[in-house]
Formats: sequence, C-alpha cells, structure tokens
Amino acid sequence: MTILENISLKNYNTFGIDVKAKRFVTIHSVAELQDLLSREKELFLLSGGSNMLLTHDIEKLVVHIDIKGISIENEDENFVEITVNAGENWHELVLWCVENNYGGIENLSLIPGKVGTCPIQNIGAYGVEVKDTITKVTVVEIETGKLKTFTNKECKFGYRDSIFKNDQKDSIIIVAVSFRLSKKNHVFHTSYGAIETELTSQKIDFPTLKHISDAVIAIRKSKLPDPKELGNSGSFFKNPVISSNHFEKLLQKFPTIPNYKVSETEVKIPAGWLIEQSGFKGKRFGNCGVHEKQALVLVNYGNASGVEILNLAKKIQETILEKFQIELEIEVNIIS
Repeated sequence: MTILENISLKNYNTFGIDVKAKRFVTIHSVAELQDLLSREKELFLLSGGSNMLLTHDIEKLVVHIDIKGISIENEDENFVEITVNAGENWHELVLWCVENNYGGIENLSLIPGKVGTCPIQNIGAYGVEVKDTITKVTVVEIETGKLKTFTNKECKFGYRDSIFKNDQKDSIIIVAVSFRLSKKNHVFHTSYGAIETELTSQKIDFPTLKHISDAVIAIRKSKLPDPKELGNSGSFFKNPVISSNHFEKLLQKFPTIPNYKVSETEVKIPAGWLIEQSGFKGKRFGNCGVHEKQALVLVNYGNASGVEILNLAKKIQETILEKFQIELEIEVNIIS
C-alpha cells in the first residue's frame, strides 16, 4: 500500500475533470483498508468515479477502492446468492451473471461504475432497481475499522436513495454487496422504455437473459455517450415526482407531457423531456453542454471544469422551475 502525492484524478472520474488529489492510495483488500483506517480517518472515497462531479482539488487522502472477487454463498435449484467485492466493474458483473444464467440485473446492463457504489443510489433502469436483488451490504466502519452488515431492509432503499446517502454517509465504506438471483423461471421486465420494441425489431418472441441484456446495451449505446469518448456521468438529474393536481394543471398547458403513475396522488415526469422542452437538448455552453441524443446527460467536451458543468446544471434547474414549477433534483454527487 503506497500513498502517492499530487495525482491527477482525470482518469478516475467519468466526467474527465482534471483536479488533483494531494494524496492518493489504492486499496486491494479489506485488511489493507482496516490497516489504513487505524492511521487515517479523513478520507475521500473514490470507486469508479461514475456518479460524481469534482469541482476542486481534493485535500483529504483519496482512497481508491479496488477490492476484487466474486463468490457463491448459497445455491439451490431456483436461486443463487452471490457476494461481489466493491471493486468489481458493474457491467462486467452483469455480463457474468447473464453468462451463468443468473437473472435479476440484466436490465441494468452498461451502467457505469463499480459494484460498491450500486447500493448507494440504488441504481435503476428500464423498470428494475438494484434493491430488488440485494440481500445485504457489507461495510467497514471508518471510526472502528470493524466489519458490519446491513440487510436489505436496513439499507432503507428508495428511488435513487439509501441509508448510505443519508444516515451512514461518511461513516462507512462499502466493501461487498450480496445479491439473490434467479436460476430459472426468470421474471423478465420488457415493458419499460424501448426494450419491447428492440426485441420485436430483432424478431425475438421468447427472450433470454442475454436477449434482454443485449437489447438494453443497444438502446443505451444509441442514446448515451461513452464516457471514454465524451466525459459524462450518465443521468445528471432525477426524474421528478409531482402531485397529481400539479400534473393535471401541467397537462392543460402541455397535453403531450409523458408521465408514469407512481400512486393515486403522485406522477413521475421524465426529466429529459422537461429539459428538451426547455431548449437545452444538444446545446453547447463553452466546454460543456447537453447531449444531443439524451437531454438528461450533461457532457464535458474536453476541457470543462466541474464548476462550469455545475453552473449549467443550475441554469437548467432555474429554467425548469420557471417553466413547469418543478424542482429538478441533481442525481450526481456534487463535490463542492
């Protein structure tokens, strides 16, 4: 375990923001992490860097979690429970599960980042949330260095939310996540988004896990930029949930507004539609902008600072609030 100094974090965040870490260390095991915690408490945790916007240099010790490994904990003829260490690449895990005929996370294909960050914001896509498969999350307490386990219920999962974004923020480090996945009689989620259309276009009537995964990958590639080619952090804003009364008023002014009923009193509106209707889609503002194919994605054209991207986000929020009386909430973790 070697602590490096004055390291650029440009290659450690998917936005490609060039800020520096005063000190930087990569952790490969729980034992290494516990050893570090016996000496250091003021840490800045960095995994895949896929859900953050860095706006300044980092003074704290930057800890890059790179603990690898997958193990099968329990298995019967219907289900398998696997434990995956935090440093594993999320998309590679999905592909591994599909290859082994383990069902439950195929709709979450091609989401950037590492396994350790997936419970924090309860990643989701195409009608599936990761909370539906997580059985437990294993963490190390920063204060004590001890291992602790959170059950699914204790994680307090919500829409893009969990206890790790709230009560446990800055007090624990996720080192492993356990999942319960199906081995047969898989439940396919194909009605959300364009999955069904994609399967129909390929003339697939009886889809497999791989068919679903391939369809999601094709859809995401057609809409979302590759962070290796154009810096971004995926969806920058949450889809807002508004009251049914508010929605009825908006419907009178905007009859084509897309919507998803959440409950008898709440409706979810696609944030991308709101941004597009406000004229931001495909627009460039200096070194950053809004992606031409997906208005939910803010992009770095090469030399943008985190502050530039954050200012664009604030401009979008102000416009949406004025036009639709909806407060857009940022999904990406802003390091300010």
